[in-house]
Amino acid sequence: MTNDASGHRERLLDGLQRYGADFNQFGRRFADSLGLHTTDAEALIDIVYFEDQGTPLSPARLAERIHLTSGATTSLLNRLEAAGQIVRTREHSDRRVVTLRSGRSVHDHADAFFGPLGESIDAMMADYPPEILAQFEEFLADLHRTMVEHIERPDPA
Repeated sequence: MTNDASGHRERLLDGLQRYGADFNQFGRRFADSLGLHTTDAEALIDIVYFEDQGTPLSPARLAERIHLTSGATTSLLNRLEAAGQIVRTREHSDRRVVTLRSGRSVHDHADAFFGPLGESIDAMMADYPPEILAQFEEFLADLHRTMVEHIERPDPA
């Protein structure tokens, strides 16, 4: 029984790694479709994601997420802004705080690009009972918490 459970865990983690690689490849295709470098597209995807979550990013937080210096992040944001992909706003009472927002065309393009994949994934997931999906949702939340705990630890090196 223990070996079987260990095998399930190993196969599940392998499947998640394959999904991560597939997701990254799809992200590169999205970058190509916009004529962007993959780093620019990664930043744009983060900007859209956090905006959609109701917690838009600042340039400093974006730099942390994509591991760029503040100067490199400024250059990246200048490119995205010049292309109409993002806007920088000052929405806080402290006018020094800059908030990153995606341009409307980005949402339209992302919807067109990711929509068919989303529909296919939704159709695939419809084959699973709600109880299984709820367990998997709980598993992913636990996995996320565990990953964040390790990400936020100081680098041992």
